[in-house]
Amino acid sequence: MSFPPAVTEEQFEALDDDALRPGVEALLGHLGVSGHVERFADGSLPVYAVGDRHVVKLFPAVHLDEVATERDVLEAVQGRLPVPTPELHAAGEFGGWGYVLMERLRGASLKDVWPGLDAASRREVSRQVGEALAALHEVTPPPLGPDDWAEFVRTQRKGCVERQRGRELAPRWLEQISDFLDSVDLGRPELVLAHTEVMSAHLLVEDGRLTGLFDFEPAMRAAREYEFVATGVFLTRGERQANRALHDGYGRAVDPRKVLAYTLLHVFSNLAWYLREVPTRATTLDELADHWFGA
Repeated sequence: MSFPPAVTEEQFEALDDDALRPGVEALLGHLGVSGHVERFADGSLPVYAVGDRHVVKLFPAVHLDEVATERDVLEAVQGRLPVPTPELHAAGEFGGWGYVLMERLRGASLKDVWPGLDAASRREVSRQVGEALAALHEVTPPPLGPDDWAEFVRTQRKGCVERQRGRELAPRWLEQISDFLDSVDLGRPELVLAHTEVMSAHLLVEDGRLTGLFDFEPAMRAAREYEFVATGVFLTRGERQANRALHDGYGRAVDPRKVLAYTLLHVFSNLAWYLREVPTRATTLDELADHWFGA
């Protein structure tokens, strides 16, 4: 039995678990994998735990090109990081959808654990994240986009203000964007293998140690600072000591103004949402850069 069609975002978003479950069961039978099947609640793509040992991630036709990214990056980073990453078992297409079958890692989601950690524990976990990013950025990237980083930056810069306006960013921030971006020299950076969404929801932890980093389908060849957009907004969340520990673990200085520039230029940038996630007393983009990304 094949999966239901999902060649557009609208078709994909209309599907619920009941619509996908027959295709999931058929795929698992095809792969010879058995066990209790349970869908994870979070994630932009459907992901299912299969028993204690496997995870299968599904890619509708509209996201089929992301299968190769997840597959190739999982292969590239296997055994290369100080934090476990899922071992790749299989990847391909079935019933009109793509899939990646991988190892299920142990541990609790850092998103759930973080609020209960004391300051010292948050610093320690953040330091480990920094060490993981340092190792990740030393891995030779598989073939990934964008093909021309400078053109990517120019394109993102050109439509930046209107994109943020469309996401209902307040005028007092909109009017600062052009001058701020003009003031930040992004230069010709070394491009590294960047996960691009290293946040608490994509990390596992157990007894104070990171036990998993996953969800590599948005990976890119990118400037180093591009990586720290997600860590600042969705991990350390303006906690200066935690961010300092993350940078210490990384072992390199990270310019907060460049990170904020890439926050505005990020493919998923939504500054209005980020400001709701991490409220601030800042009134200028320079102050915001320091609050979110300063160490």
